[in-house]
Formats: sequence, structure tokens, C-alpha cells
Amino acid sequence: MSAAYHSHTAVLAASSTTEHRPLIITLFAVFVAATLGITVWAGRQTKSASDFYAGGRQFTAFQNGLAVSGDYMSAASFLGIAGAIALFGYDGFLYSIGFLVAWLVALLLVAEPLRNSGRYTMGDVLAYRMRQRPVRTAAGVSTIIVSIFYLLAQMAGAGVLVSLLLGITSDAGKILIVALVGVLMIVYVTIGGMKGTTWVQMVKAVLLIAGAILMTFMVLWKFDFNVSDLLGTAAEKSGHGAAFLEPGLKYGATGTSKLDFLSLGIALVLGTAGLPHILIRFYTVPTAKAARKSVNWAIGIIGGFYLMTIALGFGAAALIGPKEIIAKNPAGNAAAPQLAEYLGGVGTTGGAVMLAVISAVAFATILAVVAGLTLASSSSFAHDIYANVIRKGKASEKEEMRAARWATVFIGAAAILLGAFARDMNVAGLVALAFAVAASANLPTLLYSLFWKRFTTQGALWSIYGGLASSVILVLFSPVVSGNEKTSMFKGVDFAWFPLENPGLISIPLGFLLGWIGSLLSKEEPDKGKYAELEVKSLTGIGAH
Repeated sequence: MSAAYHSHTAVLAASSTTEHRPLIITLFAVFVAATLGITVWAGRQTKSASDFYAGGRQFTAFQNGLAVSGDYMSAASFLGIAGAIALFGYDGFLYSIGFLVAWLVALLLVAEPLRNSGRYTMGDVLAYRMRQRPVRTAAGVSTIIVSIFYLLAQMAGAGVLVSLLLGITSDAGKILIVALVGVLMIVYVTIGGMKGTTWVQMVKAVLLIAGAILMTFMVLWKFDFNVSDLLGTAAEKSGHGAAFLEPGLKYGATGTSKLDFLSLGIALVLGTAGLPHILIRFYTVPTAKAARKSVNWAIGIIGGFYLMTIALGFGAAALIGPKEIIAKNPAGNAAAPQLAEYLGGVGTTGGAVMLAVISAVAFATILAVVAGLTLASSSSFAHDIYANVIRKGKASEKEEMRAARWATVFIGAAAILLGAFARDMNVAGLVALAFAVAASANLPTLLYSLFWKRFTTQGALWSIYGGLASSVILVLFSPVVSGNEKTSMFKGVDFAWFPLENPGLISIPLGFLLGWIGSLLSKEEPDKGKYAELEVKSLTGIGAH
């Protein structure tokens, strides 16, 4: 198709969006109001700490599997991966593979033992056989930092979506949108707790999958259900030809980019099992068997969704083209909403409705994930740091829940502040950083606690703080933060000395190594009796809450 056609389409899209903006805003507002309604309804049933942190442990395996899917299929999954595939073809699809394979690690190593041995947070598992105060502090700090990294991605996605819908192009307007999302998220968590968050996640998982199925069907219909035609057109329109469908477009041109790919892969596969907002989901079911079943459900739902991201990403490349996508957002985050408008008919009411519905579903996705993340970090602060470290176990349930709500406000404020800087970065790439930090700090400590008799408090502290510090420092001095004029967080400065965009290759092995060395050098004698108790409890569920 000619450049003239594209510019005509762009003009039509702009005028149609302006013309149908009242309809778009109305549909969007209905979605947000509906999710808020669910939160208020669930909030009225949140009476105890168990309700606030774990939804009263009343959810079935299927309900929790659906909520886990809703929690996991974030802005990164929908917006980031579709954009990455549309711009980088085969290499963009690597995110989908990594995000899905990661669930096998969570299923085989973490889900069941964690449900059996903890109450509300990861700190519960670590504190069972270690010195309570230092370990809970470390677990709380790690949870909050990982959650804030993950929140950045969601904020960036929300900024792109709402500014696309409202036609906001100024930086100040985009920052205001990020702030609005932050405020909404604080309301969700403080009112609804885990019950409200879980119901919103279930509803939005159904909506997101329905939206993805509809768009996938429409994309394939455009190409007479001939996948070969779809891929061929995408390769042709990408400007890269056959290279678009082969490995190496983003990761493979140089030795550094190959290492970056390896680093990204390790972070994605190992990160899920250390993500705080995913780990706390295993506490919302009544038994360990239900925890395992809910992961099976999640794998099925998430696997189906990631298969559809192939059609969405290549469909956006074939039908819209990279120039149009980059014009809306340099990182490609707007590809899925742009594709929705194209499929509905650019310049028509159908296009406006498709754009509004898909964007509203993506926005509900962001709110649900953001609520889950904020809940994980505020729970960890209130339960681990406030109740067990500051108050030494003497805080009442009421005081603990009040502390969780205040923590929500502060974490929300931090996410708003940092999210304002991250608005031009690809959300899938941002999430991969959170995965790297989680896999470096949380995963080694969890696995050693559950499966290694010699593990000590010193090993746990070295592992958490060492993994956390190394991954965060490497990110700060990487091209993600400075040095790349298009996608870095800070433009116009360059203090990057670490060449990789993802620190996983260095920081994850370091987290495991530090835990091992710290335990061997420790003068503390591991409590073999406590380890035996934890082993029995984690494997059988005897005495689990």
C-alpha cells in the first residue's frame, strides 16, 4: 500500500477519533465505573485480615486460576508484546514464550509448598526457620521494590492508552493520566482488599480473552484465515523482508544483543516464581491441591492468550505498518488499540467502538494488575515490617490493616512519580526488569528456604539484598535509564556503563551464589528441627492455615 494511502488513513483515524470521542469516553467510563462497583461490593465483605490479604481463602481453583491469569496478563502482555511483535517480528514473540514457560517453574517448584507453609506473604515462609526480624525486613523491602518496578510498566501502558483515547499529546497531560491511574489504584486496594482485587481480575481476564479472540478472528478473516498470507504481508510491510520472520532482528545483530536475549530469557523464565503479586495469589485458595490446580488453569488460559498475541502483533505489522505504530508511541505500546480501530473501520462508529472497548479492557487489565501489585507490597509492609518488626508481633488485626492502607497510599505515590518518567518505554521490556529483580532477590531465597537444610539467616540476607542491589544498580547504569535517545527513561544524558538492557544474566546467578556463600560462612547453626517441620508442612500441608 502506498504512503499516500497511509497518510489518508492517519488523517481519517484522527478525525474519526475526534468525532466519536464522546462515545469513546462514555464506553470507557462505563468500564471503569463497573470495576469500581465490584470493588465497593467486595469491600463491604472485607472484615478480617484474612479477608484483606487472602480473600478469606474462599476462592476455588478455577476462580483463582482465572484471577492469576488476570493478574499475569498485564499491560505488558497485551500492549507490550503486540507492539514488540509488530516492530521486531519473531524476536518480539520471545516475550510470549518466556512469560508462558515461566509458569512451569512456578508450578513445579513454588505453588504448592508456598501455599502449605505461609499465611499471607513470602516473609512468612522465610521467617519460619530464620531469625524473624531481619528476614521479614529484607522480604518486605524486596517485595516493595519488585512491585514498584512492575508498577512502572502498568503506569506507562495506562498513559499511552488514555492519551490515545482522549487525544492528549502533551507531556503534562500524559503525566496527569499516570497520576489519575495511581489514585484509582489506591482506591481499589484500600476499599476492596484481596476480595475486590480478585473479582476485578476475574472479570477483566474474561473480557481480555474475549477481546483478544474477537481481534484474532477479525485479523485472520482479513487474510481469509491464511496464516502464511498474514506473515508474508507483515514481513513485506515491516521494511525488513524475510528477516522479520527470523530470529535476530532485535537480538542478534551484535554479541551484546545476543547476550541481552539470553539475559532476558533467564529473567522471564525464572522471574514469575519470585513475583510477590503472583505468590500471594496462592494463599487465596483453601488447600495446596487447589493452588496446584489453579496454576494448571492459569497455564491453559495464559497459553491460549499468548498464542493470540502472534495474530495481534503480526496483524498490526501487516495492516497498520511500523511507521504508523511508532508515530503514536515510539515503543509500540499503542499497536493493539490502533489495530482494534483499524479492524472496526477507520473513520466509522464501528472503529470508534472497537477502539473504546479494547482500550477500556486494556485499562481494566492495568487497574487489576496494579491493584494486585499494590496489595502485595502493602501487605508485605504491614504484615512483615509493621506487625512483626516494628510492633514485634503485638499489632492487632485492625492496626495491621490500617498500616496496609497507608502503605498503599505511599507506594501509589512512588509509582506515580516514577511512572511519569517511564511513559515512552516498551511496557514488556519494563516488566522484564521486574522479573529480573524478582528472580535475583526472591527466587534464590525461597528455593533455598524450602529445599536446603544448611540455609541460614545470613544466607537469606546476602541473597535478598545482594540480588536486589546488583539487579537495581545494573538497571540504573544500563541503556534503559540513560544513553538511548528514543527509549531511555532520561533523555539527553548518558551515564550507562552496563551494556545489557536486562541484568538477569549477572544478577540472578549472583543472588544464588551469595545465598550459598553467606550460609557457608555463617556462624549460625541451622535449626535442623525447624527445617524438618517446614519440609513436612510444605510437602503435606499439615498445620497449614
